Amino acid sequence: MEINTYILWIIIGTAVVTFIPRVLPFIILSRLDLPEWVLKWLEYVPVAVMAALLAQEVLIYDNELSFSFQNLKLLAIVPTFITAIITRSLIGTVLVGILSMLILQYVFI
Repeated sequence: MEINTYILWIIIGTAVVTFIPRVLPFIILSRLDLPEWVLKWLEYVPVAVMAALLAQEVLIYDNELSFSFQNLKLLAIVPTFITAIITRSLIGTVLVGILSMLILQYVFI
């Protein structure tokens, strides 16, 4: 099997383009002494990103915003969210979410 140099350069280029925005801010911010309010604000970024991703996935049903009982993801998130709050276990939360969707799809579809 022969490696095409054009494809190899594409792979290297995409790796560099992906690597720079992830590492460059880390390098710059690690050398700065950030104010306390900025550090406090940055603590909420992962939660906000996760909430945005989760809300989009759970609340959209048939390309529309849906709060109906036909939206099985919305029903499955209830036990999943309760498990996350009580156990604070990632693996437990994921397993409850998978099992909830499995049971709901088996019952309703």
